[in-house]
Amino acid sequence: PIGANAARMHRRPPGSPSHPGGYRELSGREVEVLRLVAEGQSNKAIGVSMGLSALTVKSHLARIARKLGTGDRAGMVAVALRTGIIH
Repeated sequence: PIGANAARMHRRPPGSPSHPGGYRELSGREVEVLRLVAEGQSNKAIGVSMGLSALTVKSHLARIARKLGTGDRAGMVAVALRTGIIH
């Protein structure tokens, strides 16, 4: 087992993909959800425009957050813009 200090040294900084290239694993639907989030749309509005429930949109966002290594909408959009997932 490694010590707490060593474990901290191995953590990825916020906004880093959960593993190298993680952002490349986003599905087309996840990219579309992310694009609509970047436009400022709510989960409900995204669901209406994509024919999904708000709960399904929330599930997509949870998967996107895991893949991009960030937990909030602004962070997801920032990573997506920085990595070229969305423009």
